[in-house]
Amino acid sequence: MDRFRALFYLVILMLFASCDREVEVPTFEQGYDFQPLLVGSTWTYSVDETIYFGENDSEDSSYFLRDHIRTIYVNDAREQVFVLARYRSPDQESWEFDQEYTLLVREDKLIRTVNNQPEVVLDFPLIEGKKWDGNLFRNANSDEYELQVISSSESDAQVKILQEESDDEITFRDNRYEVFQKGVGLVEKYAEVLTYCSRNDCLGEQLIDSGSKLHMNLLSYERQ
Repeated sequence: MDRFRALFYLVILMLFASCDREVEVPTFEQGYDFQPLLVGSTWTYSVDETIYFGENDSEDSSYFLRDHIRTIYVNDAREQVFVLARYRSPDQESWEFDQEYTLLVREDKLIRTVNNQPEVVLDFPLIEGKKWDGNLFRNANSDEYELQVISSSESDAQVKILQEESDDEITFRDNRYEVFQKGVGLVEKYAEVLTYCSRNDCLGEQLIDSGSKLHMNLLSYERQ
């Protein structure tokens, strides 16, 4: 009787362990659809930005950005490179060209290159807790990113890419993340990079000496 009871408890423990693994490590197969890559696709964002020039000296601005995949080409490594044009507007009425950047998938990694600086923004497949070096293809120090699942629902699954979360409350603050939604792409971006006054008379008071804060939120996504 004791042998059957022990076997019963062992089966129950195995079932619980299996359930725990399924909950702790959600995945979305490959997850390529978290960044659609189709020529003609357009994303429009609202942006709030603050630039800090020194103590009690800052400038706030609000504007709109529109990213449009305008073309595609094949590079020397036979990779498909998507070229995006970014436009800026104060009112969503008049738009001015701002810059171009590219997106491509290499070695199951989504690489975004802005101003000739490549950044690994997603690493496929998308798995809860996955970590990678955002500077893998850049001549720079390693910068570890981590994926967190916000929602795993079939209709509007979202993942948050935690790029940095540091604040020593004395000399600097560096908080950055991006949120991607299945079937849509980038829906939110937050970057707060500040340096605090480190003079003897203000050390530890978190007086902002320089830096910036930016918050982007998606307003609309259109595909052709």
